[in-house]
Amino acid sequence: MIKIKSPEQLLLMRESALIVSRTLGMLAKEIKPGVTTLYLDKLAEDYIRSQGAIPGFLGLYNFPNTLCVSPNAQVVHGIPNNIPLNEGDIISVDCGAKKNGFYGDHAYTFEVGEVSPEIKQLLKITKESLYIGIREFRSGNRVGDVGYAIQQYCESHGYGVVRELVGHGLGQKMHEDPEMPNYGKRGSGKRFANGMAVAIEPMINLGTHKVKHLRDGWTILTADGKPSAHFEHDVAMVDGKPRLLSTFKYIYEVLGIESDEENEFLWE
Repeated sequence: MIKIKSPEQLLLMRESALIVSRTLGMLAKEIKPGVTTLYLDKLAEDYIRSQGAIPGFLGLYNFPNTLCVSPNAQVVHGIPNNIPLNEGDIISVDCGAKKNGFYGDHAYTFEVGEVSPEIKQLLKITKESLYIGIREFRSGNRVGDVGYAIQQYCESHGYGVVRELVGHGLGQKMHEDPEMPNYGKRGSGKRFANGMAVAIEPMINLGTHKVKHLRDGWTILTADGKPSAHFEHDVAMVDGKPRLLSTFKYIYEVLGIESDEENEFLWE
């Protein structure tokens, strides 16, 4: 059942989402060759707790860490470890925080040093597809409209759209209704309504859409070993339109990126 949030509850969700946004911005300063993901994980846990929140992933479904960190061919749910990052890697960092009873859940794929043009293009298209999907989260539309828009855009560039993992509703639980696939048929699925809050998160592969699972019970990899990208925002419907609860601006401030991509979705 979809849980509609009041304006006051959406503001609490925004507070949690922005804690995650600031956490990712802090991590952007640290992601470089030679750094381990366990180091990043400790930084994230300490920062989230300093904000009066608790790590949203730690212990959730028995996950052992604060961050899901997924380099290169890992799609999602990678477990932090002591293996140093290398020049030319990419790493998807997915982070959650819970404060005042509500979750924030937010992800970004970072470049480690200088990456190849092919990988830069994968990241560019995946992030663009996120906003294309968000644009469809509006009054009168349905779940399938978001998935269709993301799928068509990414597949038109020759990329694989992961099927086994999807976005989701968000609120007092990390995963609520509705599921938000990154593929679908226009006009299908549950209808959107004011007060809904969802995590939209394209997971897009350079090659095949197919994935496989590591024996650790968590890590998902591309079936062909090619890289995967993952970007995620928390979005609420306010007055029939999508409004961002999370932001990439803290990451961009660190990386020196100028962008107006979020402007049409700002909630003032």
